[in-house]
Amino acid sequence: MSMRKAKRHTAILGGTFDPPHFGHIRPLQDVLKHWPLQDCWLLPNHIPPHKPGTHASTSARLEMIDALCHQFPAFSLCDIELRRDEPSYTVNTLKQLKELYPDRVFYFVMGMDSFLSLDKWFQWQQLFDLCHLVLCARPGYQLANEHPMAKLLSQRQHTGADLPAEDSGKMLITDISEQDISSTDIRTALASGRDIRQFVPESVARVIEAQGLYR
Repeated sequence: MSMRKAKRHTAILGGTFDPPHFGHIRPLQDVLKHWPLQDCWLLPNHIPPHKPGTHASTSARLEMIDALCHQFPAFSLCDIELRRDEPSYTVNTLKQLKELYPDRVFYFVMGMDSFLSLDKWFQWQQLFDLCHLVLCARPGYQLANEHPMAKLLSQRQHTGADLPAEDSGKMLITDISEQDISSTDIRTALASGRDIRQFVPESVARVIEAQGLYR
């Protein structure tokens, strides 16, 4: 009798990480406290579809994320998008990840603001066949009933305390401590010579200093 291999439950956070900062890390730490996920992957975009480009090079962003993952062992780097010379559409990335890792259940992490504009994403309806969505929201957040995405959330929201039994298609709302930090503010602070260590982990600050990034 063959034993079925247990699925691994993996959170994914995509972004330019230009630079990575506590606004990325702390919500993920809240997600990992709330849900029994086994892995958490940071997924840097190569050619972000909704942004004009990145300020730091691909190699510099990789070095920053790699340093962060050494400081915070709960996180791992997933460089699959950096190896594709095309826009980083999430649906294409998840299709590829499902092929490469058929024994994983993926949980794509996003802020509530990103979810509210999800219907503008490329082939966004297919995401529900590929992963669950983890929606990070401030405690007590309620989506207005008249919002276009409210019906979708009510249909797909997972209300149990444990992970969903399904392999995809659910939305898991997670309370997070709000972080008023942006990569733009950090780059502005660096350009004017201000210290950024309250915004980024020490490991990332060292890479920025060593390479003279964002000056």
